[in-house]
Amino acid sequence: MEEWVEEVRSDIPFLRTGITYLDNAATTLTPEPVVKAMLEYYHEFNANTGRGLHKATKRATEAFESSREKISRTISSKPKEVAYTKNTTESLNLIARSLNLERGDKVIATFLEHHSNLIPWQRLEEEKGIELEIVKEHSDLVIKPQAIEEAIDERTKLVTMPYTSNAFGTDQPVKEVGKIAEENDVLFSIDAAQAVGHRKIDVDRVKCDFLAAPGHKGLLGPPGTGFLYIREDHLSETSPLLYGGGVVESVTEHECKLIDPPQVFDGGTPNIPGVIGMGRGAEYVLDIGLDKIERRERKLVGLLLRMGDEEDIQVYGPKTPEKLGGIVSFGIEGMDSHEVSSILDETGNIATRSGHQCAQPAMTYLDIVGNVRASVHCYNTGEEIEALLKILYKLI
Repeated sequence: MEEWVEEVRSDIPFLRTGITYLDNAATTLTPEPVVKAMLEYYHEFNANTGRGLHKATKRATEAFESSREKISRTISSKPKEVAYTKNTTESLNLIARSLNLERGDKVIATFLEHHSNLIPWQRLEEEKGIELEIVKEHSDLVIKPQAIEEAIDERTKLVTMPYTSNAFGTDQPVKEVGKIAEENDVLFSIDAAQAVGHRKIDVDRVKCDFLAAPGHKGLLGPPGTGFLYIREDHLSETSPLLYGGGVVESVTEHECKLIDPPQVFDGGTPNIPGVIGMGRGAEYVLDIGLDKIERRERKLVGLLLRMGDEEDIQVYGPKTPEKLGGIVSFGIEGMDSHEVSSILDETGNIATRSGHQCAQPAMTYLDIVGNVRASVHCYNTGEEIEALLKILYKLI
């Protein structure tokens, strides 16, 4: 095992429990430096942000705002293009509610969407009469860009898709689709919950207008944190979800003047220690090196894919690590996915995820009741993968 991996593992107390943790697509483990950054807030400057002139609130504001710069470096954006949210779901809802879509406007999504990037558009379909078109043409669970291009018409306002499928781990053609959207003068939004912190991302190269991600997955931050990248061109026209304290410059009895973005999205007292922790997590993965993390995860995925050599184990999606983003989804012939995941937990102390993975339309389309998902981060080891495979081989 590489020395830097051992150092990362030594930073994560959870790993001392003996649990083999392969459920990183749901939430990742939190390193001690991230916890320390949050404790420092509670111990040394436990104050609100931007609402006072005393030393503690000044320090809290500085630490809170500094996270934008750290997060921006993980996606190669400007700090002012980063709006804080409490998770990817809130970020995606913010996009849907801020675009002022009208009856007849069209949004294009894919059959691989997480429910969080599907239901907000369904609600607008019901409430405002927009059209939601679901693209299903794919090759080995990778959406075909030409299918999206063919779906775009004069009524299309936005195309949205995952960077990496949370249910199957397949990397999607975001660069190709971003170019198509730009050429057709259509907005492009990405659900990057399974990509940020796992690899280098450049929002300008991807040509996206919005990108949503959590703090508690690839960035190794705390739960209840997330962010939304909003391209500078769209900052002034993107409306916040919340109005109230902290987002106004002046207020009269019947009107108010809002402050500028990105702070305009911080209505009410935010999760100050959480955002500080998210920023420290971003700094942590940047210090490791995003390229290094990606190479490590692809190596681990390569080990996981060996299960596909067995006739009774079906691996969903491509069988090459270069096309997968840290996730391998599979099923065992004649066994329910929950049964397999439970056996892994009870007999091997191995944590995986089972079921529809919050992607029921994809499961229905593929005629799958559910699958088992093994997902890695850079701190996982080959020995942990071997332990998983050993139990699976016994089961079959």
